[in-house]
Amino acid sequence: MNTYQRRFQDYLTLCKPKVILVMLITAWVGMLLSTKTAVPLNIFIFATLGIALSGSSAAVINHLVDRHIDAKMSRTEHRPLVNQRISPRHAVLFSIFLGVSGLLILNFLVNVLTTLLTLLTVFGYAVLYTLFLKRCTPQNIVIGGAAGAMPPLLGWTAVTGSLSAFPWLLVLIIFAWTPPHFWALAIYRKEDYEKANIPMLPNTHGIPFTKVYLLLYTLLLWAITLLPYVVQMSGVLYLTAAIILGAIFLGYSIVLYRSDGARLNRVALKTFSFSILYLLLLFTVLLIDHSIA
Repeated sequence: MNTYQRRFQDYLTLCKPKVILVMLITAWVGMLLSTKTAVPLNIFIFATLGIALSGSSAAVINHLVDRHIDAKMSRTEHRPLVNQRISPRHAVLFSIFLGVSGLLILNFLVNVLTTLLTLLTVFGYAVLYTLFLKRCTPQNIVIGGAAGAMPPLLGWTAVTGSLSAFPWLLVLIIFAWTPPHFWALAIYRKEDYEKANIPMLPNTHGIPFTKVYLLLYTLLLWAITLLPYVVQMSGVLYLTAAIILGAIFLGYSIVLYRSDGARLNRVALKTFSFSILYLLLLFTVLLIDHSIA
């Protein structure tokens, strides 16, 4: 890899492309569910671009603020700012460029409502979560998860230009999904968070307590995923999938609850990995159900 390729890769890493991709997928779900007809191509393109750039700006801020913490964790110790392959000054300028570009695209080529909601989402993640919640409370991921749950609403408003109760259900699903998803990773990475002095639930209250909370939130998530059917946002196909996928996720959580010793980390990682697949499958079936209704 030559110097330019390496530099490009480093700047791409700052944007957290995997996180942005998941965020965009949920935003696309919001777009597609908002209408019975096709989403206008220009709205789809510009909303995708604007949301991606704005989210990437927040991701760069996260890298910047957490660089001293990242240096203490094996998962993050090779990030560009930690190893000084990119300077903090350049990261700040890059974040400003991404954020301003994204918001301008949304404001002038999509609509003002989506711009304002995106700005609030970026502020919630980059400032409230990264600067404050992450460092002061073990409930950081529960409270801060509100920002990460917003993309379906952004996708919905990008197409409709208005708010509705339906996209808030999608937000609620992701909001309830975030704690069991992230606590599984926190159990697996408990030693890293101890080194970085981040008050994650396994470190402050212990793994047994975290496993109980993870199990309870999985049950809560299962119940919430049935609401789209209850309010007639979806049909029997989605209901069936929500019940089956919820049962599988609950099964993973129960196995994790009963695990300890050397088996614990292996099961925690499997639970974390499945939680990502779970959300993608759930929203995929929701889209299919919507398209055939």
